[in-house]
Amino acid sequence: MQVELLIQQMRLRIIPFILLCISYQAVQAQKIASIQSPNKSIELTISQSAEKFINYQVNYKSKEIVSPSSVGFTLKKPSIDLRKFNPISIDSSLTDTTWKPLLGEVKVIRNNYKELKIQLKDAGTSGIFVQVIFRLFDDGIGFRFVFPKQENLNHFILENEWTNFKMAGDHTAFWIPGDYDTNEYPYNKTKLSEIDAITAASKEKDLSVTAVIGKNFVQTPLMLKSADGIYLNIHEAALINYPAMHLQIAGLNLTSHLTPDAIGNKAYLQAPFSTPWRTILVSDKAEQLLASKLILNLNEPSSVSDSLNTWIRPQKFLGVWWEMHVGKTNWALENTKHGANTANVKKYINFASTHGFDGVLVEGWNLGWLDLIGHWKEDVSDFISPYPDYEIDSLTSYAKSKGLKIIMHHETGGSVTNYERRLDSAFSYLLSKGMNTVQTGYRGKIIPRGEHHDGQWMINHYYRVAEKAALSNIMINSHESVRPTGLHRTFPHWLTSEAARGTEFNNTPTSGIQPNHTTILPFTRLIGGPMDFSPGLFRLSLNQFDTLRTQKVRSTLAKQLALFVTIYSPIQMAADLPENYEQHLDAFQFIKDVSVDWDDTKIISAEPGEYITIARKTKGKDTWFIGSITNENARNISFGLDFLDAEKTYEAIVYRDDEQADFEKNPEAYVIEKRLVTRSSNMTYRLQRGGGCAVSLRKIN
Repeated sequence: MQVELLIQQMRLRIIPFILLCISYQAVQAQKIASIQSPNKSIELTISQSAEKFINYQVNYKSKEIVSPSSVGFTLKKPSIDLRKFNPISIDSSLTDTTWKPLLGEVKVIRNNYKELKIQLKDAGTSGIFVQVIFRLFDDGIGFRFVFPKQENLNHFILENEWTNFKMAGDHTAFWIPGDYDTNEYPYNKTKLSEIDAITAASKEKDLSVTAVIGKNFVQTPLMLKSADGIYLNIHEAALINYPAMHLQIAGLNLTSHLTPDAIGNKAYLQAPFSTPWRTILVSDKAEQLLASKLILNLNEPSSVSDSLNTWIRPQKFLGVWWEMHVGKTNWALENTKHGANTANVKKYINFASTHGFDGVLVEGWNLGWLDLIGHWKEDVSDFISPYPDYEIDSLTSYAKSKGLKIIMHHETGGSVTNYERRLDSAFSYLLSKGMNTVQTGYRGKIIPRGEHHDGQWMINHYYRVAEKAALSNIMINSHESVRPTGLHRTFPHWLTSEAARGTEFNNTPTSGIQPNHTTILPFTRLIGGPMDFSPGLFRLSLNQFDTLRTQKVRSTLAKQLALFVTIYSPIQMAADLPENYEQHLDAFQFIKDVSVDWDDTKIISAEPGEYITIARKTKGKDTWFIGSITNENARNISFGLDFLDAEKTYEAIVYRDDEQADFEKNPEAYVIEKRLVTRSSNMTYRLQRGGGCAVSLRKIN
C-alpha cells in the first residue's frame, strides 16, 4: 500500500538558543533562521521583530513573494494573547520519500522537502510553548502549529488564529466570497486590492450568504498571479478537528479567518494538538502548479488497508438526478412526477449495463423529501425507509443481475444530529442491500442550530463519517461538504466531494456556469482534491420538458466530453438522461471509454480562466486520454505527443468542436475523426467559443 523509501534524513539541533547569537533588544527585526527548498528555488526566512512578533518571509527565485508576515493566536480560555514569542530551539531535516496512492492521477508520488521546526515560548507570563513547523518543497511551502502537552495548557478555547499572508504585489486574484455554509459561488477575477466579497455574495440570492455581511473575506484555495508571471495558491492541508480557513482581505494583507461556532468560538482543543497546514504553492509555470502534490504530501498516509481487488474501486455511473433538475420528474413522492420509481430506475440500470457502467445513483428514493430541504427540521428521514413506489430489494437484485450496483443517497437536509444518530442503522441497511457507495448531502442550515458547514463541529462530523465508512467498507462521495484539503490520501475511500459550483448550476436562472468556470476550477477547488462536478451534458438547451425554460448550458458538447479528463475524480457521473445519450451514441463512446483512475498525468498547457489541456494515462493500460477546454474565446491548440511510448503507433479518436460550433448559437455541433499517431506526431485542433476537444489514444502495435 504505502511505499515509503527513505533516501536521506538529516537532523541538526541547535540548543540552547543563545547559539543563534542574536540580540533581541535590537530595534530592527532580527533574522532567526533561513532555509531553502531542495532545488533552492524557494527560500524561507524567519525573523523576530522588535515587538517580539515572529515573522516568515518567502522568496521565489530571489523574488520576494510573501513579505514578512506574522503568526500567532488569541486564546479565549485561558485568556492569553499568543502573538509574541521568544525562540527556544531550532531543528531542521531533509526528507525524500516516495509513496503510491491507491487511486489517483499518477502512480507514484515523490515527497521531497526540507523541514524547519522552531520551538517558541510565549514572551508574556503564561509560559506556554508552541512549535511551528515549516516544510519547503520545490513547488511551495506548508507550515503548521503544534501545541505540545504542557502543565499550563491542557484544554483551551481558540478565539482567533492570526496567520498573515502579506503579498508582495497587487496580484490578479481568482476568488469566491467567504461563506461559512457554501462553496457554490461563481468565480471572480480582480486585483487583490479590488476584492469586494460583500457585493459579490449579495448577487447570488439563491445561496446561503450566512457570513459575508460586513466582512470582506474570501475562501481558499485562493489563486493569484503576479504581474511578472508568478502563480501562487493559498490553501490548507489536513483539515482535522479545526474550522476551515477563509482569508480576510485588507489591501495586500491576507489574514486567516476561521469559521466560528454558534457562540462565536473558533475551536475547542486539547493539547497535544496540531493545526492544519497552511499552504502556499508557487511556480512561474501554471502547468507545474497544477501538477503539485504538496497538499497530498502534507496529509498522513492511508489509514485503510485495501487493494483495488477488494472494496475501494474507481467508478463511472449514471444518476436519476439531472431529470429532476430539468423538470422531467421530482424528488418527492407527493408530486405525481416522482423520479425514483421502480420502472424508471430499471431503465437507467438497463442503459448503464448495456454501456458498461458500474452503478446508478438514485436521489429521492426515501421518505421525507418534502421536509428535507429548507425546513430546518430535526427528524425528517431515517435513511432506511423507501417510498412505496421504490422497490429497493427488487432493484438491487436487478442491478446485481446486470453486473452493477445502486449507489445509495443520504440527503440530511442539514439535520446532522439526526444523521449521526441514525448512521449505524443507515450504513447497515445500505450494506444489507448490496450497496457499498454512498453520496452524502448537507444542503440546508446545519442542525445543531448555529453551527456551520465549515465549522469545527462539522469538520469533525465529516471525519467521523469517513472513519465509520472505512470500518464498514463503504466509499463516500460527499456533497455540500467542506472543500477538500488532501484527506483522500488518509481516507482513499472518501473518493470525491462536490464543494463547488457544479453541473446542477447550469439550471439556475441567474449566473449559472460561465464558460471560464471550468478553466478556473483546477486552479482553485481541485487544488485540495477530486471534485464531483458531474459532466457529460448532451442536451444543452434545458427546455426539453418545459418549453418556457430559457436556461442553456454555456458549453459545447465536445467540451462536456473533455471535462471527464480536465476535472479529476475517481468516481464520475455521466450526468445527462439516457434518451439524450441515445441521440449521440457516437460521442457517448468517449464517456464509455474514458478512465477515472490513472498511472500518469501530463499538464500540457494551462492558464487560469483561459484554457487547459491535460493528458492522462489509464492505470495499468496503454491508453491515454486528452481533454482541452477553453473559456468564452475560441483558440487554436497545438502540442506534441512525446509522452507516448517510443516506436509505437496509436489510434487517435478526436472528438472536437465543429467549425460552426458555439456555446451560445450551436453548442451540439461536433466532429469525430480518426488518425494514426506516434510519439513524434503533433495534435492540432481548434476550440470554438465555450468549446473543447477530447481525444482517446489506444496503442495498436
